[in-house]
This record gives sequence, structure tokens and C-alpha cells, in this order.
Amino acid sequence: MLKHEAINGIKNIFAKTFGESGNIIVSRAPGRVNLIGEHTDYNDGFVFPMALDFQILVAARKNDSETVRIYSSDFDQTVEFSLKQPIQYDQEKRWSNYLRGVLVMLQEKGVKLCGMDIAFQGNIPQGSGLSSSAALEVATVVMAQKLLGFKIEKPELVKLCQRAENKFVGMNCGIMDQFISMMGEQGHALFLDCRSLDYKLVPLELGDCRIIICQSGVKHTLVDSEYNKRRQECEQGLAILARHFPAIKALRDAKMEQLEALKSEFNPVVYRRCKHVITEDDRVLASMNALSRGDLKSFGQFMNASHDSLRDDYEVSCPEIDLLVRLAREVRGVLGSRITGGGFGGCTVSLIEAKAEAEFSEHIRKNYQTTTGIIPQIYISTAASGAAIIA
Repeated sequence: MLKHEAINGIKNIFAKTFGESGNIIVSRAPGRVNLIGEHTDYNDGFVFPMALDFQILVAARKNDSETVRIYSSDFDQTVEFSLKQPIQYDQEKRWSNYLRGVLVMLQEKGVKLCGMDIAFQGNIPQGSGLSSSAALEVATVVMAQKLLGFKIEKPELVKLCQRAENKFVGMNCGIMDQFISMMGEQGHALFLDCRSLDYKLVPLELGDCRIIICQSGVKHTLVDSEYNKRRQECEQGLAILARHFPAIKALRDAKMEQLEALKSEFNPVVYRRCKHVITEDDRVLASMNALSRGDLKSFGQFMNASHDSLRDDYEVSCPEIDLLVRLAREVRGVLGSRITGGGFGGCTVSLIEAKAEAEFSEHIRKNYQTTTGIIPQIYISTAASGAAIIA
């Protein structure tokens, strides 16, 4: 969607909901796809995402009350709450908790809120693993900063959005999704050290290759509970490693030799979880080296190895995703394919030669639908820019 069309669209939605659309501001924040480095972010590790053309738009203005009113175009629902009382979690309209959480964290930072009207819509496929929730949080905090005039630097805003999801929403996510949504740059992917938050914008020079995202059309209900369970398993493994190797403060510090030396002390499941994280960090660094020398074939092989590890050691894949990956790898010209996002459904990301696009799409659509009864959605996206005020 062209920018002016998007702005007019959200302004019209705002006007229909709250009256005329004068004096409103509009923010945007993109979804993301992670090219490699899955479930490493909350282990202080390395990730390599890029922002997508898909986005969340938030329109807002102050009102003359102490009430916050929020309209979701996607759900066609409105919530409102008073700032005279503490902002509460909403068990019924859970979509509102991403915005509520951001506002709560701003209050904890000492930001004085005021009554406001907010409308939002997005074109990030929900339940796809492309981080619509992080995009909503980031678009909300960027809007709030413009509307309320407080000064907080971008990295701190990213942490604030992560806290909103961790502490208010209850999803124990790492920082990658909010970080790339805020800090992405057009034509670049982003290499992030999730411990130091040092990052590097890397030109995504793919030559005759393309990044293709396939949406499986499934989201298993395991995703939230199993995600938090994986974090607990990583913490269990870290505790064992740290007892023997005090320098290990997070799994990103551990080496496979250390894990192997202590294998007898590990529950087999916890061992596999740690193995994935340690080897995945190594794959991210190796992928960066491959990309720097233009070796896309090796980059694709690391993507393949990442998926196999997520399937077998971290166990966050599912039959539909494994089918998409297998079908992708059957097409000549596909360099690599893997699950992306938290897991148990969502999307795959593939690196393919441009000349293979038509065959890829036909092969995936025909065979995936035949087996699952689901028509997969296939997207080609370039690396987009991060969050901004656009009106």
C-alpha cells in the first residue's frame, strides 16, 4: 500500500470512530522476519532479522478527558479505560493489552499520560510469527512520544516495549522483535547482539536471489506456553553449566565442548535445548561471514541447519511447517528454507534464486494444499525501514 493511501485509510477509520480526524498523528511500525538466529535472543545471543513491508498504523490525538479510547480496525472492537485508576489487563479484548502494557510502562518511567483517542490497523498476517504484536507495541510508543512530548532514546523505547510484553502481556519474549521494528532500515537486515544491544545494519545484497515467506495458515495454541517452557529449560541448562564454568552467564557464553563434557548431568530434553541455542549462535556468526563474502549458498545451508535444529533439538516446529520446508527444498534454485518466529505454526523463510520463483510458488501451493487442505500465502518482501511518525 502506498504511504499516502495508508495514511488516508487510517485517518478515515479514525474519523468514523471518533469524529473528524483533525490534529491527529499517525505512526507506523513494521513486522519482521528473522533470517537466522531463532530462540537465541532471550539467551543473550545473536539474531539477524529484517523489517518487512507489512506494518501496523496507529492514529491518535489527545482528548479533553482522562479516558483512553482504543479502536482496533482488525477486530472491529473498541475499548476504553480511565486514567484515574491503574490500567488493568483486559481478559476479553486481549489485543488491547499490547497498547495498555506500553502505557503502563511509560507511567512507570514517569511519563504523565492524558486522555487520548487511538485507532489502529495492520496488514501483518495475524498468527503468522511475523511479529504483529511487537509492531503494535512499537507503533504505540512512537505515537505516544510524539503526542506527549517526552524524551526517551530509541534503545530505551525498545526495552520498554519488551517489558510491556514480558510483564503486562505475559509473553516472555526476547528483545529482537521490538528492536528490528524500531531500528530497521530499508535495504538492510540487522545483526544484533542481544546482550549488549550493539547492532549493525547489514546491506542485504542478494544479487539474483530473493527472500520468500510462506504462511502455513496454522497457529497451534501451544505457542505461548511452550515458548515460556523453553525459556525455563534454557535456564535449567544454564544453571548446570554455570556451576562448573562460572564465566558462563548465559547460554551464548557456552561452547559445545563444555555442554558435551557435562552431558551426563543433563536431562536429555534440556541438553537438546542448550545444544540448539549454542549451535544456533554459531550459525548466525558463520552466516554473517558467508554474507560478507557473498557466499549465499553457504548462507542457505546454515538456514537449513537452523531449521533442522529447531525441529529436532528445540522442538518448536510442527508437521505443516516441516512440510513447507520439505517442499521448498525440493525446488531447484532454493538455497535454504527454515521456520521463522516462535514456532508451532506461522511462517517459513526461504532464500531462493529469482528464476525459481514461479516453480517454487506452484510447487508449494499445489502440494501443500493437497496435503493439508490449506492454501498457503506466499510473500516476497524487501527489507523495509523501521518505525516512524508518518503524519
